[in-house]
Amino acid sequence: MDVVLMERIESLGQMGDVVSVKNGYARNYLLPQGKAQRATAENLAAFEARRTEFEARNLERRGEAEAVARTMEEATFVVIRQAGESGQLYGSVAARDVTEGLDGVGFKVDRTQIVLTRPIKALGLHPVQVNLHPEVSVEVIANVARSEAEAERQAAGEDINAEAEDDLVMEVFDDTDDADDDGEEAAADDASDAEVAEADVSETEDG
Repeated sequence: MDVVLMERIESLGQMGDVVSVKNGYARNYLLPQGKAQRATAENLAAFEARRTEFEARNLERRGEAEAVARTMEEATFVVIRQAGESGQLYGSVAARDVTEGLDGVGFKVDRTQIVLTRPIKALGLHPVQVNLHPEVSVEVIANVARSEAEAERQAAGEDINAEAEDDLVMEVFDDTDDADDDGEEAAADDASDAEVAEADVSETEDG
C-alpha cells in the first residue's frame, strides 16, 4: 500500500514522503496511529495544502519533546525483581515496567515510546531508549535489583553480578579445598592402617 507519512518514521522516511508499505503494517499501525494516510490523489492534495501547518505543528511538538529530553536525560528508576545467585532474573523487565518506573520518578510516557531490543533479564544498570518524538529520543537507566538497598549499592557503582560471580568462584575453591582435605585425611588413614597391618605381621613372624 502507498501511504503519505504524516511524521518522520525511522527506516521509512520524512513527513510528506510517499512510501510503499505492507498492507498489514499500514492498516494495523500507521493509519490507526495517524502516522500516515493513504496516498490517494485527494489526500496528497490535502496534505500539500496544509503542509506548512503540519510542519509548524511538528516543529512545536519537537521543541516540547526536546525540553522534556533535557530533564529526562539519564533519569534513573528502580525495578525490584527476584533473581538467582548468578544475577539472572526470575522473569524479565519489559516496556510496561519501564513506563511504570518512569512514572514513579515523574515522567509519563506510553509503552509504545519505549525501545527495548530484547527484555531485560539480569540485575544491573540498563540503558533504555525512549522516543519522545519521531526526531527526539532520550536514554534513561533502569536500575534492576532485588531490593532497594541493592539498588542503592548499584547506583553507587557496585557490580552486583561481578560479586555474585566471585562468590561462586570462592565456593568452587572452598569445595576443592574440602575435597583435598578429605583426600589427605583418607590418605593418612590408609597409611595408618598400613602401619598397623605391618606391625601385626612383624609380631606374627617374631612369634
